Amino acid sequence: MHKKRFVSTLAIAAFAGALVTGGCASAATTPPAAAAAASGRAAAAAGGTANIMIYAVNTDGAYFHAIVSGVIGDYGPAVSIYPDGQVDPLHNSQLELRLTHGSFRLSITALGKAFIKAASHEPIYPKTCTDLISVTKTSPIVAGSGTGAYRGIDGSFNITITLNEVEAQPCQPSPGAFRAQLITLAGPGTIVVDAVHQKWTVSTRAERGIQ
Repeated sequence: MHKKRFVSTLAIAAFAGALVTGGCASAATTPPAAAAAASGRAAAAAGGTANIMIYAVNTDGAYFHAIVSGVIGDYGPAVSIYPDGQVDPLHNSQLELRLTHGSFRLSITALGKAFIKAASHEPIYPKTCTDLISVTKTSPIVAGSGTGAYRGIDGSFNITITLNEVEAQPCQPSPGAFRAQLITLAGPGTIVVDAVHQKWTVSTRAERGIQ
């Protein structure tokens, strides 16, 4: 599969949801600043394992949605971008997760190259004009990209991208030429937060009287 084909298959958008736990007080009785702090703590714990899931059903484009569970409990849209923040329609640079409590970026350059190589033999099953392609690469968090609850975030995700697709007839891969398509990017990651963010979290908890 050539690079143009990769543009159409790596695009992701879908409905997403996640469970985010807050403080002991309800949102109706908690002051806005305290509620925001509690929500931020729930969205990004001190560090550990997080699990990312991004997926699409029958769609092309640069815009996605993501779900993250584990030490991060959050969800929201994501977009393929260049380092300068401009939209990247080729999906071979960075993926910015614009979650409810903040944002951070993943480098997907190595993942994109591996996918292009694996998809160069498409159609994988020529008799039925279908594909099942799956590759795994490490996607590091872009240094300094964290905002909001993810300020100071670092680490990486071991992401597997999987394409399952029924191509359109005649069986000649081209952008958007599919009858049914599912793409997922999923995998665990090791997350750490720098000392500045740790200090902010501890002081906020103390101010609210939480041990």
